[in-house]
Amino acid sequence: MPDASPGLSHLLLEQDGPLQRYIHRRAGHAWDAQDLVQETYLRLLSADPDSIRNPEAYLFTVATNLLRQRAGGRQTGGREDGGVEEVLDRLATPCEAAAGVDQALRSKRLQELMARLSPKCRTVLVLHYRDELNYRDISTQLNISVHMVKKYIVKGLAACRQGMGRYG
Repeated sequence: MPDASPGLSHLLLEQDGPLQRYIHRRAGHAWDAQDLVQETYLRLLSADPDSIRNPEAYLFTVATNLLRQRAGGRQTGGREDGGVEEVLDRLATPCEAAAGVDQALRSKRLQELMARLSPKCRTVLVLHYRDELNYRDISTQLNISVHMVKKYIVKGLAACRQGMGRYG
C-alpha cells in the first residue's frame, strides 16, 4: 500500500464514518460495503495527489462510481427514499470526468440556493444529508419536533429542485 500523505491520512480518518455509512446505505450488505470502502481508499491513495483539487469530493465521487459499477446497470428495488438520494447524487456527483466544469457550476448554484434557505432549514438539510442524522436525532439536536424536521427537509428540497430545474 502506498504511503499516505499527512493530508490524506487525516482525510481518511475524518471521513471514515461518513464514507462507510454512505456506502453501506447504498450497497445494502455489510460485506459489499467493506469491499467498496477499501477499494475507494486504495483508489484515493493510488491517485496523483497533485491532480486532486478536492480530496473529500474525490473520495465520495470514487465511492459513487464504484457503487454504480458494482450495480452493473441493474435496477435496485430495495430502499426507496422518494427519490431524494438519487436527486442529491445527480446534483452533487459528476457522471464523467468531462462534466467537471458543469459540476462546479451546479455545485455553485446549489450553494446559492442553500444560502437562500432559512438558517434552520439549511441546518436540517446539512445534518440529514451531510452528517447522515435521522429525523429524531436532528429534532433532539435542534430542539424541534420530528414533524418540523420533515417539513424543513421537504421545503428545502423543493426550493433546491425548483432552482436547479430552472438552471438546467
